[in-house]
Amino acid sequence: MKSKISVYNKGHNSIQERFAMPKKLDLNNTVTFGTRMAKFRKAAGYSQRDLAKETGISQRMIAYYEKQTQYPPTHLLPVLADALGTSADVLLGIKDESSNGKKKDVRLWRRFTQIEKMDTKEKRQILQLLDTFIEKEKLQAIVDVNNP
Repeated sequence: MKSKISVYNKGHNSIQERFAMPKKLDLNNTVTFGTRMAKFRKAAGYSQRDLAKETGISQRMIAYYEKQTQYPPTHLLPVLADALGTSADVLLGIKDESSNGKKKDVRLWRRFTQIEKMDTKEKRQILQLLDTFIEKEKLQAIVDVNNP
């Protein structure tokens, strides 16, 4: 007496793309949290010591997060992301950096933040200096257009 054996995956040859399993990630080539944090720290113009002062975290812990750990404490993510001028999602690698063609100059914005804390008289002097440079650039652009 012979029994009939049915093939398990019969009819499954036409798997739709949306039901297919995602490809295996190559974990050896992924960028770690520490690497991303160091990249953003350097882009912001911070040393580890400067970032430690800005965030209230010790320099030793900043070095540890950049070299040793895969997952930083969640209560520090907003603090680090704010100091580095990015979001926690980008810092964790969940989202890519949004590059609209221009990248925000974090060092410049950090200096603007420091200027905001100054006295009114000092702010006025800095604004006059900035206005002078901006006016110079506008005039130079006009001269360049008129004299090709």
